[in-house]
Amino acid sequence: MTHFILASQSPRRKSLLEWAEIKFDIVVSDNDETYPAGLPIKEVPAFIAQQKAIAVAQKLYGQTGEDTQSCILAADTVVVLDQSIIGKPENRAAAVASIKSLAGKTHQVITGVCILYQGKMESFSEITDVRFHPLTMEQIEYYVDTYKPYDKAGAYAIQEWIGVVGIERIDGDFYNVMGLPVSKLLQKIKQLGLL
Repeated sequence: MTHFILASQSPRRKSLLEWAEIKFDIVVSDNDETYPAGLPIKEVPAFIAQQKAIAVAQKLYGQTGEDTQSCILAADTVVVLDQSIIGKPENRAAAVASIKSLAGKTHQVITGVCILYQGKMESFSEITDVRFHPLTMEQIEYYVDTYKPYDKAGAYAIQEWIGVVGIERIDGDFYNVMGLPVSKLLQKIKQLGLL
C-alpha cells in the first residue's frame, strides 16, 4: 500500500484527506512560496505546490529527491480578483481591505496540486468561482476580529461564518475553496495506481 505524505501544515487540507479516509503523515515543506515574475496567474498555485513537494522530497530523501519511497501530496491555493492575487493578509487592516474588495463580486479560487512519487511529478489545478453578497463594514470587521483569518488566502475561509452568511453562490468544487480539490486528487492517485 502506498505511503502518503501531506506537504502542508494546513488544518483544512489535513481534515479533507482524513474525511477521504486516506492514511498519511505530515511533513512541512518550509519553502517561501515565491514564484517567477511573469508566470501566468493560473499556473502560480501548481508551481508553488511543485516547489513544496520537491522541498519535502529533498528533506526526506536527499538533494535530488528522486528516490521518493512515499507519495508526496502538496497543494497551494490562491484567490484571484480582477487578474490579481489576493494573498494572506499581514494584519487586520489588510484582512478588512481584502474582504471589502471581494464583497459583491465574483472571484476565482485556484488550487494547484502536485503528486510526487518515485521521481515522477503529476500536477493539476482546479478553479472555483465564488460570489460574495454585498457586505457591511460591520460584518467584515466582525468576521476579521472574531475569526482572525490571517493564515488564509483572500482573508477568508468558506467553512466559517463569513461563508455561511456572505457567499451568494459558488460554481465548482466547494472543497477546492477550502484548500484541496480532494475528489479530483483521489481520481488522479487512483489513475496513477497509488490507491
